Amino acid sequence: MEPLLLGAVAYDPKVVTIWEGFRRWFVEHDLPFDYVLYSNYERQVEDLVDGRLDVAWNSPLAWVRALRLYPAARAVAMRNTDRDLTSLIVVRADSDITRVQGLEGKVVATGAIDSPQSTLLPLALLRGLDVTVQRSDVGVGLHGDHIGGEREAAMALAAGEVDAACIIDSNHLLFTKEGVLPTNGSRIIAQTPPYDHCNMTVAGSASPHLASFVSMLIGMDYADADVRPLLDLEGLTRWVPGRLSGYQQLESAVDEFKFYDKGGKETADGYRP
Repeated sequence: MEPLLLGAVAYDPKVVTIWEGFRRWFVEHDLPFDYVLYSNYERQVEDLVDGRLDVAWNSPLAWVRALRLYPAARAVAMRNTDRDLTSLIVVRADSDITRVQGLEGKVVATGAIDSPQSTLLPLALLRGLDVTVQRSDVGVGLHGDHIGGEREAAMALAAGEVDAACIIDSNHLLFTKEGVLPTNGSRIIAQTPPYDHCNMTVAGSASPHLASFVSMLIGMDYADADVRPLLDLEGLTRWVPGRLSGYQQLESAVDEFKFYDKGGKETADGYRP
């Protein structure tokens, strides 16, 4: 019997460690399982909807595309840390800008063109304003999972090269801890409503192992010494059922910036994963 086949994007070398560890754990628990690694989310989504994968570990932007290419797609699981995130627009603490309207005519730094968290979602907060966007296209095709572009945006803000930077809330804390942003050296002037991030996406798989995979995934115990290091690497303490309520904001941003059309075709100007 064919194993359940999962696709994941190799945004970092640790991805091999994570999924090789999960593969071993599933097989030891009598679930035939294997994985394929991709260099970008666009190819992964296409293989998912074409039936070459049973499940894909998708970014939120990849989920939007999967749903447009295959309207019956399902989000079957996600990390507990994928829920209710926010993105920020921050300025230097010594800036006289106190609200987004103050960015009229200013320069705003973002992450990569395909980053939901540091480009599409926060830029939607600047709707109607004339701003110059300074984009850091690091890791294009990884949908912001490679945070190098976001870090460059924060560095540009700290250096006084831009007037504001767009970053996810967790990276605002991380960059302050790392010293990329000085302690007490930045100030939040805008914040998106909460949204959801990655999910396990299924698009028509007929694998007899799918139900067991989802059940076993959600049943993983953080107290289990075999899986805890893998959960730590993947940034969660438990898997939870997937939900669809946290993606409407991104759907709207995708339409506003013409990133994909309604059928899932890539239409963003200059996007080449």
